[in-house]
Amino acid sequence: MKLSPETLPAHLATQLLPVYVIAGEEPLLAAEALDVLRARAVAAGYTEREVFFLERNSASWDELRQSGKALSLFGSRRVLELRMATGKPGNHAPLLLELIAAAGPDELLLIHTGKLDRDALGAEWLRAAQERGALVDIRAVDRGRLPAWLQGRFRAAGLSATDDAVALIAERCEGNLLAAQQEIDKLLLLRGQGATIGAADAAASSAQSARFDVFQLGSAVQARDAKRALAVLAGLRADGDEQLLALWVLARELRALESADLNARARRWRLPYARLATRALRVDRMIKGGLAGDHWDEMALLATELCGLRTLPITQGT
Repeated sequence: MKLSPETLPAHLATQLLPVYVIAGEEPLLAAEALDVLRARAVAAGYTEREVFFLERNSASWDELRQSGKALSLFGSRRVLELRMATGKPGNHAPLLLELIAAAGPDELLLIHTGKLDRDALGAEWLRAAQERGALVDIRAVDRGRLPAWLQGRFRAAGLSATDDAVALIAERCEGNLLAAQQEIDKLLLLRGQGATIGAADAAASSAQSARFDVFQLGSAVQARDAKRALAVLAGLRADGDEQLLALWVLARELRALESADLNARARRWRLPYARLATRALRVDRMIKGGLAGDHWDEMALLATELCGLRTLPITQGT
C-alpha cells in the first residue's frame, strides 16, 4: 500500500497496519507524518517506544538485533522506530526482513528513511514492508503547488493570508518547507489567531528575521552550536523586546526532548531533562517578576546546556 501525508490521517482513522515506511526529502512533512503515527499508536495502546539511529557501522544494527529478540520489559505493546539515512541497509537487509515479518499486534514497526532511489524502491525489504503495511511517500512541494500549500498551512494555524503575502513567503522560502512553517508560526505569535496576514506583515517579519531571527536560536540549539546560540541571544537582548519569544523557542526545543527519538539523542549528548526544565521555569519566573535575577543571563545558561555544555549550578532564589 502507498500513502501520502495528506491521505495518512484518514487511513489511520480506520486501521493501523503492522509496518509503515516514511520516506522522502521533506523533513517537515516526514516529521509530521511520524507524529501522526505515534499519536495513533498511543491511542491503540502502544505504551513503549524504542528508537534506533542506524548508521553504516555494525554497532547500531547489533543493538537493534538484540532489541528485536528481547521481549517488552512489562509485556506491553511496543513501537520500534528505525531511522536510516538511505533505503539501502546493505548486508543488514535480512534483519529488516525479520523485523517486518515479526511486526504485529504487539509490535508496530516504523521505518524512516530519506528519499528512495530506483534501487531502493525495488529492494526486497521495501516490497515486504508494503505487503505487510504501507509506504508513506513524501514528495517535494514544487513551486507550482507551494502557494496552495502555504494557504492550507495558514488556515490550519487559524490565520488568513493575502495572495501577495503568500507569494512573498513562497519566494523567500521555496525549497525549505520548514522555514516557511516557521514564518507562519512566527506570524501567529506576533498577530494572533484570526488575523489576516498581508504582504507588509510578511515583509516586516522577514526583515526582522534578517537581523536577529529568534528561530535561528532554535536551529543553533538543534545543531548543538552554543557559540551561535549565544550570539543570537545577544542580538535579541540588544533588540530588547523578544524575551518571551526566545523563551518559547527554547521551551519548544526542551519539549522535543520528551519524544523518544530525541531522547535517544539527548542520551547521546547527556542532556539532563529535569535540570533543563528547572532552568526554563526560572527564566519564566524571572520574566514575570516572580524570581530575582537576569532572565537573559538565565536564558543563556539554558541555551548553553541545551547545546550539551554544562554550566553553573542552579541556585535557589526567591
